[in-house]
Amino acid sequence: MKESIFVIGGCRSGKSRHALEIADQIASSKKTFIATCIPYDDEMRERVANHQQERDSAWRTVEAPTRLPDALTQSSSDADVILVDCLTLWLSNLLLELNDAEKVSEQVQSLKASLEKVQCPVILVSNEIGMGIVPENKLARQFRDVVGHANQQIAVCADRVIWMVAGIPIPIGEMKIARFR
Repeated sequence: MKESIFVIGGCRSGKSRHALEIADQIASSKKTFIATCIPYDDEMRERVANHQQERDSAWRTVEAPTRLPDALTQSSSDADVILVDCLTLWLSNLLLELNDAEKVSEQVQSLKASLEKVQCPVILVSNEIGMGIVPENKLARQFRDVVGHANQQIAVCADRVIWMVAGIPIPIGEMKIARFR
């Protein structure tokens, strides 16, 4: 059954672990992990290595730091489930590459179109970053706005939305919600 599941929460809330558990429930083989991280330093490389160790040999990894819609569409014909981790890093990469929030928004629309085309269940992970203070600099505010807008767009088209809090999954959307205008 084709389904899209959006797992969202704060940093270290258990999003990735829960998304992996969902993927393992959906499929035992032919699982594709689409990674969006660009590990710029040793600490980030260590985090990536730890995430890789959490996945068994049934997982194939596709690196897509900026070309997520294409990677999603291309991967779906040969996968029983796809896990995208995470939209926040993808959006950060796009904002730094394109330096234009409108162009990033166009990429979010491309991602939504890709979700319509996929042939297997897709799990998307993202950070909820809008619950803190207003950032002091323009780029940080722009990033917060881009991620918040993208999260809304993906949540609206997802079949299920799960909010992670302290490792606890809280279903907040179990059916498709009316699309944005």
